[in-house]
Parts: sequence; structure tokens; C-alpha cells
Amino acid sequence: MIDFRPLSDDHPDLAQSPLLRAALLTLQYAQEHGTIGLTTAKAFKRVFVHWAVKQFAWPGSSAEEMFRYNKVINEYEFPPLEVLHYLLITLRLGRHFKGDFKLTKRGAELAQAPGKLFAELVPFFVLEIDHASYARFEDRPFGKWDVWMNVINVEADHGTTERALFAVFYGEEHDWDNDGWREMAAFSSCVLRPLEWAGLLMQTHEERGAKHVHHVFKTPLWRSTLMLDTDDMLRPVSDQ
Repeated sequence: MIDFRPLSDDHPDLAQSPLLRAALLTLQYAQEHGTIGLTTAKAFKRVFVHWAVKQFAWPGSSAEEMFRYNKVINEYEFPPLEVLHYLLITLRLGRHFKGDFKLTKRGAELAQAPGKLFAELVPFFVLEIDHASYARFEDRPFGKWDVWMNVINVEADHGTTERALFAVFYGEEHDWDNDGWREMAAFSSCVLRPLEWAGLLMQTHEERGAKHVHHVFKTPLWRSTLMLDTDDMLRPVSDQ
């Protein structure tokens, strides 16, 4: 079972979520400007995409890095914004009207309520979205969120590596430098990355010889909001 505790609007751990931050910025931009312009394909226009790239400060997608090779960036070239756009429309926090994106009444209310917006946005994003739909490959890992999150809850409690975490679920024989790389990529894209975008996990990278090692940690937000069946297997924070 996976339950999310409600968090107050001023809860400090909400700052851990890149997706929540991006949603707040987008909703508040639309509130301040009245609308966000859309292309004929109903994507956000480049002027807003460029603003979002700079303001979101998305992990691994800094404005400096993205504009280094591309002077013009479209929505589909900035996946976090493309996914967020879909979420806001699907959750009816915004709508398309006469060539513009406009907030709904609910969207306007949540633009000023981070805790409530998190509760609306993040569980749906993590648990309901087909994460393979915006990944580089369409492969999907075998498994389900209830198992993944309860196991990660224990295995990453003191930190672990992406490789070790993958091995718990799928065996030791897979690695990035053998035929198992596609399975590892699917797990990373469809499980670890959504949790990182939600702000529940964080990853750090280390070079060991010719290999890149990805370390995985639970964030304070994970501990603040998630209630899982394996919580009773964890040691209290004071004992760690």
C-alpha cells in the first residue's frame, strides 16, 4: 500500500520537489499574465518554454547547458515541461481556450497552495502516468509501484546504488556494459527518474575508473510524505 501524508503549504520539505516547483511557477505565470500562448500544435510557445528552462532550474537540464547547443528550444525538447503541461490539463488545473492555456478555478486556487498542489499532482504523476511514453525507449520494467516503492524504502534508507537497487529486483547479471543495459535503462527511466522528478529520491554520480556509479538516496520529502508497508522495517532516524 502507498499513502501520501498531507503536508502544510509551508512545509520545508516541499522544496525538494522539482515537479512541484515547476508547476507552481507555471500556474503563477499564467495567473500573472492571464494566459500562456500556444502553438498551432497546442504546445507552449517558445517564449514561455525559454522562460521555463531558465526558471525551473531543472536538475541535469540547466539553462546554460540547454542553450549551449540550441538557441531555440521547443516544448518537446524540454521533457519536464511537456509532461507538466499534460498533467495540468489532465488534472484540470488548466485548459486550452482559443489558442491559449488558461487556469481553471481549481488551478488558480492551487497556485497559492503548495501542499495541496503536491497532493493533487505528485501521486498522480508517479503512480498513474505511463513513464515509458516520454522516455527515450518504450521499454517498460516488469513490476508495480507498490513493490518498487516498498523495497526502495528499505534498500535506499541509508543510500544505495542504481546497480545494487536494480539487482534486488531483477538479478545480478544485468549491467550497463552487457545485454542487460536496456532493462536497466527502463528501470531508471520509469521508476527512479519519476521519483527523482517528484522530489522523493535524489541521485549523485561518481566515476570509478571507466564506470559511472549512480548513488540513490531517499530525500527528506520521502520520509515526510510517504506511508508504506515496510516503514516498520526501518530504524528510527535517531538510531541511524
